[in-house]
Amino acid sequence: MTPTRRPAEHPVLAPVPDRTHRIHLRSAGVSVVLDVTDGRAPAIPHWGADLGELSANDLDAVCESAVEAAVNNAVDVPVRLGILPAQADGWLGRPGLTGSRPDGSGWAPRLHTEAITLDGQPLTATHVQSGPGRVVIKLADEPQSLAVELTLEPLDSGLLRVRGTVTNTGETPYALDELTVALPVPARASELLDFAGRWARERTPQRSTFGVGTHLRENRRGRTGADSAHVLHAGTPGVGFSHGEVWGVHLGFSGNHRHLAEQVNTGTKILAGGEMLTAGEVVLDPDASYTSPWLYATYGAGLDQAAHRFHRFLRSREHHVSTRRPVTLNVWEAVYFDHDLARLRDLADRAAELGVERYVLDDGWFGSRRDDHSGLGDWVVSAEVWPDGLSPLIDHVTDLGMEFGLWFEPEMVNEDSEVARAHPEWILGPDSEQLPVESRHQQVLNLTIPGAYEHVKNQILALLDEYDIGYIKWDQNRDLLEAATRATGRAATHEQTLAAYRLMDELKAAHPGLEIEACASGGARVDLGVLEHTDRVWVSDCIDPLERQLMNRWTSQLLPLELMGSHIASGRSHTTGRLHTLSFRGLTALFGHLGIEWDLAQASEAELTELRAWIALYKEQRELLFTGDLVRVDRGEDVQWMYGVLSPGRDQGLFVLAAVDRQGTSQHARLTFPGLDPAARYRLRPLIIGERPHGLNAPAWWQRAEEQDGIVLPGGVLTTSGLAAPLLDPEQGVLLSLTREHGDTSSPR
Repeated sequence: MTPTRRPAEHPVLAPVPDRTHRIHLRSAGVSVVLDVTDGRAPAIPHWGADLGELSANDLDAVCESAVEAAVNNAVDVPVRLGILPAQADGWLGRPGLTGSRPDGSGWAPRLHTEAITLDGQPLTATHVQSGPGRVVIKLADEPQSLAVELTLEPLDSGLLRVRGTVTNTGETPYALDELTVALPVPARASELLDFAGRWARERTPQRSTFGVGTHLRENRRGRTGADSAHVLHAGTPGVGFSHGEVWGVHLGFSGNHRHLAEQVNTGTKILAGGEMLTAGEVVLDPDASYTSPWLYATYGAGLDQAAHRFHRFLRSREHHVSTRRPVTLNVWEAVYFDHDLARLRDLADRAAELGVERYVLDDGWFGSRRDDHSGLGDWVVSAEVWPDGLSPLIDHVTDLGMEFGLWFEPEMVNEDSEVARAHPEWILGPDSEQLPVESRHQQVLNLTIPGAYEHVKNQILALLDEYDIGYIKWDQNRDLLEAATRATGRAATHEQTLAAYRLMDELKAAHPGLEIEACASGGARVDLGVLEHTDRVWVSDCIDPLERQLMNRWTSQLLPLELMGSHIASGRSHTTGRLHTLSFRGLTALFGHLGIEWDLAQASEAELTELRAWIALYKEQRELLFTGDLVRVDRGEDVQWMYGVLSPGRDQGLFVLAAVDRQGTSQHARLTFPGLDPAARYRLRPLIIGERPHGLNAPAWWQRAEEQDGIVLPGGVLTTSGLAAPLLDPEQGVLLSLTREHGDTSSPR
């Protein structure tokens, strides 16, 4: 979906080859300048802060001042970095487009611009200035019989997205190795920030120096990966949430992919990304084309502004989710594979009484699936466990006023399954005699084979047709190893990924209103590609609130809170063994799409009372949480993390102060609230739900606020001077509510 764009004003003329075009596009405080000089491949002299209105002379100056001086013992003309970097332009870093023909030619194309369109209209004016729009640049290398189309689209949010299409215009096949688009960043972007991780510890930040060479993040897992780069940033030294400058890229694709930051020895720096193709995976026959995934690029004065651009883009989509995200109960950590109707009905009763709005039955309802060793691929309700089908549970759930959801893992198969025994050739593998090593006792079903695809689709559709199912939890519990079609040995990850997307779309088309959650061993499929087809992601299989403080903090660098599954689990974490108060679990889960994953029959009456209060607070605040701007407060190395959400009009705010470690020898930083209207006055109230946080040592203002329904202070004071922080024991937290005061307000009480 392309967000609505304001119409651009520009001349419309027939294309003229070998002419210079300079285009300035502005959106939401960001400028992108395109330079096509003498019909050469396009370059970007500037991507970053808004340059304001530019005259033709100004635009020439921007483009010409970006041309670097020729250096000794290098090419005799200035190196020109294109969106598809090429040796033909003197670039000795990683090329953007590589491939070859059977005779070995075609590996280093020389591309020239043939035509440019802006919002679908041909463009030949030498100087153009516009708002957000879609620029399509057609290039060709006629001797090599290659055509390329580059699409650049600055969006209303200030986000920029770029992709390329390569077409074989020759008479022999062209084996494509790589199509990776690149964007320049300035020399002052000397620090890199991206992410590592593993199962149950996704999106762990890592910072490094942006030095000479290539910082390369390649992912061969066949899915986004728990260790993915997520968003690869280049920033000014020490860039924080609200200070410094940062440029970042994210590839919207769920299969094999790469992100890279590269600096050559002249100092030129790029951020780039593209799909990582296996040898022989994409071979273009005559007139065939390949289109890369979108590379999304963000610029910000601080990491929060860079994140907001992603959030606003996602929220602008026509199919974006409602702010009334239903409170969800998932039964996995309550029952695992032990599916007992009476017990599951009892869970539904308890959930409905608490105010839960969606009930999800997880793994174990189908075929021979009594554990994780068998049954995957046989999407038929188990007659052994469910002799009367799922209707007795689904009818009970829906009669209670809740929506029913069901777990699937459509891309996977156990070797111990009916489908695998009938069709072993449907399993991805290196050849007809061998299979990849198992992972979680399972293999991957080859959805690129029409019979396998139809098998899965028809079995799922039969269930959606028979039962009232409004939600699918779509899991993917293993990496793709030796992912090939067994009959040919040809790599299949690219087509497998597209087939999964297509299957999601077909199910939704057949059942309008169906929601799908992207889960992959937790958070191993979190990207903007899968979110074109799904409605939320499962951040991690680890629901330990201390771990989730970190993972939610950085998943939100890409995603708004309403797309992040965030649940309250039992007191003792099933993945770490840690024991946490319900208060810490609740305030952590509140900042996301709230759910519960807990055997409610084991909860005490006091816990149920408090849980009911957390659910009520979520329902009261979800409009704010899912329309407001995320604010993460820079607090140095303080062990108290502070973050929250401000409404678009800066009338309301909800913040968390969470102690993620034990206090050291230094005093805690003062509490500040970035983003408030400095001229407005705000009522600040501490919110305590359930037991008072352990070790809470409140300063005087806090005590006064509790006694007198809050304190009132100017926004400028709260933003700049701040307030003394309360002391908290580790793994405790508090909520703080802000409301703009209207009318005459007295001085702080």
